[in-house]
Amino acid sequence: MYVKDNMVSSPITLRPQQSVSEAVDIMSENDLHRLPVVDENGKLVGLVTESIITSNTPNNASSLSVFELNYLLNKLTISDIMIKDVVTIGKEALLEEAAVLMRKNDIGCLPVVTEENELIGIITHNDIFTAFIDLLGYNHNGLRYVISIPEDKPGILEDICRIFKESDISISNLAVYNNSRGIEVVMIVYGYKDITDKLTQAGYKVTGCMKLQERY
Repeated sequence: MYVKDNMVSSPITLRPQQSVSEAVDIMSENDLHRLPVVDENGKLVGLVTESIITSNTPNNASSLSVFELNYLLNKLTISDIMIKDVVTIGKEALLEEAAVLMRKNDIGCLPVVTEENELIGIITHNDIFTAFIDLLGYNHNGLRYVISIPEDKPGILEDICRIFKESDISISNLAVYNNSRGIEVVMIVYGYKDITDKLTQAGYKVTGCMKLQERY
């Protein structure tokens, strides 16, 4: 999975000379929490987030009138408050790399840029969550099997897939986990035909078989 397949292309942007008040309005109108800042050539020069705006709002804002607060926000420009040292990523990067960068830097988004620093997209933690859910097939119709593998050895996946094939069941998603319980194979299959008995007879321990349906 690549960043280019999960990013928001051509995101809404700001210019450095725009007022913070404009940024607040744009975020509110589009239900956004962060906006990249570009120059006249479309090159990334900064990033503005809700938290940055909040931290640059007077601490006694509650005691100010609406007119006074609007005046202050209109006087303050994006270039005054934006993050200038922005962590970015390229569109050909793996989604896992984006996730690691976000976690390492404790940030919620990554602007996606070309080698010339031209902004072409943005990817957020929500985009990665969505991709993770899609990868595991949680929103698909079908059955979700969890099969415990007592000992890893070549050919196990092939053998499990053979059992499903012989039962005329197609597999839509597959993942392998190594955890405190050992090795678990999680498979999402089309339809609701339960073959737990066949898997058990073949020597596999089915620790879970859940019916799934589309949630959104």
